[in-house]
Amino acid sequence: MSVSTAAADQSVCTPLPVLGRDVLVPLVTGGEVTYAALDYAASAPALQRVWDDVAAYAPYYGSVHRGAGYLSQLSTDLFENARRTVAEFLGCRDGDQVVFTRSTTDSLNLLAAALPEGCQVFVFETEHHASLLPWRDARVTYLDAPRTPEQAVRTLEQALADRDPYGPALVCVTGASNVTGELWPVRELAAAAHAHGARIVLDAAQLAPHHPVSIGELDVDWVAFSGHKLYAPFGSGVLAGRADWLQDAEPYLAGGGASRKVARRADGGVDVEWHTTAARHEAGSPNVIGAYAIASACKALTEAGFDGLVAREQQLVAAVRAGLAEVPEVRVLSLFGDDAPRVGVISFVVEGWNSSHFAAALSAEYGIGVRDGLFCAHPLVRTLLGSEPQAQGECGAPEAAPGEKSLNAIRVSFGAGTPDEHVERFVRAVKELVRDGARWNYRTEDGRCVPDTSA
Repeated sequence: MSVSTAAADQSVCTPLPVLGRDVLVPLVTGGEVTYAALDYAASAPALQRVWDDVAAYAPYYGSVHRGAGYLSQLSTDLFENARRTVAEFLGCRDGDQVVFTRSTTDSLNLLAAALPEGCQVFVFETEHHASLLPWRDARVTYLDAPRTPEQAVRTLEQALADRDPYGPALVCVTGASNVTGELWPVRELAAAAHAHGARIVLDAAQLAPHHPVSIGELDVDWVAFSGHKLYAPFGSGVLAGRADWLQDAEPYLAGGGASRKVARRADGGVDVEWHTTAARHEAGSPNVIGAYAIASACKALTEAGFDGLVAREQQLVAAVRAGLAEVPEVRVLSLFGDDAPRVGVISFVVEGWNSSHFAAALSAEYGIGVRDGLFCAHPLVRTLLGSEPQAQGECGAPEAAPGEKSLNAIRVSFGAGTPDEHVERFVRAVKELVRDGARWNYRTEDGRCVPDTSA
């Protein structure tokens, strides 16, 4: 199989340079091999361009906001320019705010803290925990997993039609599943939400690294995403969108930077006037380098051109799916079916194999990094597997006998920095492991399957 000859489309670009592309890792069977990073859905490797930009700025690092020194002013300009770059990348509307956070999880918890009193939240059970769990102080309606995009829209419309029509409401939905990679009908869900007087927030953690995301075109109220999935190397994220709920809410964190004026009262208390800008929810010294890294990644992806990036990724997706389809023991997980559009995220189970054992063998014997488990989307994976929560078995033995249900899954994910060889090696490794079995013995250690080196 050759991925590079899958199509001759001139719009297809070459892999973008990323950190770690030449890292060698040892194999338990002897020797070394270049590491194949196929766990982009968890954390994508940093783009070399982003790392170079950060390194060039590092000597000029200084405090931000209100500093009189040259480096402080330079850092402040860089931080605020990063905000403008992200706003442009997301197609923000006039009046939208861009708040820098730590991650998608942090962004959605911030929005959850800003919900108006009595707000009802609607979220599909198929969401990542970052989208599923932050709404503890709201009235939450969990929606069953749909089996088609059209069913997703109908399910949401029915749920919204049955709600209190006079109270505030919010819909939270992913743009691309972190389990199946399938694209969700965001624009249609946004239209349904707005038709019933609700707002919508898009979890774009898995969408933004693979496809252009425009707040205006999708007509969503907010977008949240993480830097570490967008080829940026630090703990940073973004919540961007409508300002009103954010301006009306108490600051996410109370402290310097969020406050505009603080004064003691005669009774000994303190009066605080909070900012109404994004600074209201950015208390403390901000992660300037993280914000700059996100902005650099936004520029790099834009300049590379999403058309070419998407075209090449679809070649990789097709190659992986075609290779897995040749192995009868492999079942690829899907909500919407084989023809559903998707990003470079594919989860599967292998009949007769414990998923942790299979992933460990890919790593130890082939130098391939994938992920196994429930992917912080437990309800969705259990729905797809048709299983209930159970204790994990020993990794050296099959998790389930042939024909029985698996307890968790394996996920392979890739993106703009993935070389053809990594995908080709992965497909070859899957076929060899299923056909010949593992070449090494494995044991469970601290809940993980690892090579047994005791002999």
